[in-house]
Amino acid sequence: MAGLSVEKLLSEARYWGLKIATAESCTGGMVAAALTDVAGSSDVFERGFVTYSNAAKIELLGVSPETLAAHGAVSETVAREMAEGALAQSAADLAVSVTGIAGPGGSEFKPEGRVCFGLARRGRATVTETVEFGAQGRAKVRKAATAHALGLISQAIT
Repeated sequence: MAGLSVEKLLSEARYWGLKIATAESCTGGMVAAALTDVAGSSDVFERGFVTYSNAAKIELLGVSPETLAAHGAVSETVAREMAEGALAQSAADLAVSVTGIAGPGGSEFKPEGRVCFGLARRGRATVTETVEFGAQGRAKVRKAATAHALGLISQAIT
């Protein structure tokens, strides 16, 4: 997502008085970095959680160990719990979560390039989705996942 689009996203959030939080795994804070690259974003961006390990997902976001055991970290169920956990552990109005397999690697059941997203907003139902970016390499998957997460935030605002 280009800088101008992030600026527009932040402007819209500011207009509506919304605070944003992120809960990231495979993107390692890239969504938070994209938001905070824009000067003045501190009035919109509330906080970001980089929960790369399962232990961090459990401790910081309240993801259930049973959910992780049953579905694995790369699942819409975990993405939902991550997004809802980010809302619960912040003063944000909406939160996006990202968990996936950037690569290299993956498996027959969870291929490289599979990324699950969650979008939680106070007073609304949490939405999740899975996007198959394909085995295009770690950097490209992470960049695509970051852009997709920013798009989800933008859609949730408008």
